[in-house]
Order: sequence, then C-alpha cells, then structure tokens
Amino acid sequence: MKVDLKKELPSYRARRGVFEVIDVPRLRYLMIDGHGDPNTPAFEDALTTLYSVAYPLKFLSKKESDRDYVVMPLEALWWADDMSSFSADRDKSRWDWTAMILTPEWITDDQFARAKANATAPAIDRLRLEWFDEGRCVQVLHVGPYDDEGPVLDRLHHEFVPSHALRMTGRHHEIYLSDARRADPAKLRTILRQPVEDAAS
Repeated sequence: MKVDLKKELPSYRARRGVFEVIDVPRLRYLMIDGHGDPNTPAFEDALTTLYSVAYPLKFLSKKESDRDYVVMPLEALWWADDMSSFSADRDKSRWDWTAMILTPEWITDDQFARAKANATAPAIDRLRLEWFDEGRCVQVLHVGPYDDEGPVLDRLHHEFVPSHALRMTGRHHEIYLSDARRADPAKLRTILRQPVEDAAS
C-alpha cells in the first residue's frame, strides 16, 4: 500500500480562513537554504535539486524496504529581519528561505547519501536531510495567488496571535498543496503556518 503522509498527518490539513492552533510533530525533510526573491534561478535550482533526490529516495524505499509512498509537496520556510516584508510591502529581495520536502522517517542516511551522490543538480552540494521540530503553531489555508497572502498574514500576526495570548517564534512556513506550474493562480492552495508560544512564557 502506498503511504500518503498528507492524509496521515493532521498538520497537513487546514481550513480556508480559519486559524487553528496545532502541535506539529518532529519531522524529517530534504532542505536547501537560500536568499532573495523566489522568482529567480536560485530558487528554481533549489527545487530542481530537491526533486532530483526526492524521487530516487521513493524508488529506493520501494525497492529496498518494500515501502512505497507519495512524494510530498514542496514547502518553504521564510524569514527576514523585518517581518513586515511579508505582510506589508512584500519586498521579496529581503527574504531568506529554506526550500524543503518532507521525507518518511524510515528513509536511512545511507539511502539519502546514495541518492544524493547519484544526482546531478545545480545545488546538490547544499542539500541536506534534517529533522525539524516546529512544535506549537497556528496555521490556515490560503486559496489564491501567493501575492494575496499579505492580508491573511497580517491578521494572523496582528490579530489572532496577540488576541490568543500568543507570540510568534520560529519562521513563517508555507506548504504548497497545488502545483504553481499548472494550477490557476486563483485556485492555488497554500497552508500558511507560524510557530508560536504562550506570550507569558
């Protein structure tokens, strides 16, 4: 049976316009760091590299472990010195990012090393497989173009978080449930996630 972690993990489900507090488990991702506007060759190179290893890992898992799974959607962490660059002026040149793809926990370090060694991709030297523990987060489903996220993030940052006695920690996280190369921009489905903690802690 093919495993689909999107269906098994509650953290990969969200409702449009509804901010929900969830606990995200410790998960393992293929990751590449970068800086600047995502509409650039550097970001494209990162995506090409991620998929150049994600699919070989799937095939190795099926062949060697008899465990097949659905390759997970692209995700990214985003941050900047001034968070208003996300919700207000959307100055993408100031953004830092980590592009990533969730990988099943049974994938071994050896399988990753072999898949990476066999890949020919522009950013392969920067690719890593790493555990990531987000913990408590607020998330919501955004439907529409990426550049329309600003008002949703503004409500999350300045209304929901303070009104629930929380404060933001960690990095803004996006999960791209739609393929931007094929989907109508008006129908793009993106989970927006923000790690939080109690304001009093």
